[in-house]
Amino acid sequence: MTSERGHDLAELVLLVVECIPAGRVASYGDIAEIVGCGPRAVGRVLSRYGHQVSWWRVTSHAGDFSGGLLAQARPHWDAEGIDVKPNGLGCRIVRYRADLDQLARDYGERLRELERPEAVHPEAQDQDVEGQDAGA
Repeated sequence: MTSERGHDLAELVLLVVECIPAGRVASYGDIAEIVGCGPRAVGRVLSRYGHQVSWWRVTSHAGDFSGGLLAQARPHWDAEGIDVKPNGLGCRIVRYRADLDQLARDYGERLRELERPEAVHPEAQDQDVEGQDAGA
């Protein structure tokens, strides 16, 4: 699936996940709202490509994981200071949810960077000038 800007849905979802700060989480639905798809589509992307990003920062709307994912996420959460709630299923999303407005802004900025034409590096311009014949 490709968005109107020509980006693959997986690329967009992974870009949002990359913007979630350490020690914070966002739900599948939070990411879906930012990208403009459904939460299940976010889940499908992460099940296939999540190993490329900090997948442990994406939880259910309640801050939980299904299956054995919490055990895999736990070392990352411990390192980032995310505590497991008493029921042992995940974290208190109210406490650890990323600032969604900031997340959307960060995502938008990163997306604009992707769409920006490659800037010419000053070093490359210097080399071009040095390589020209002075008499030209």
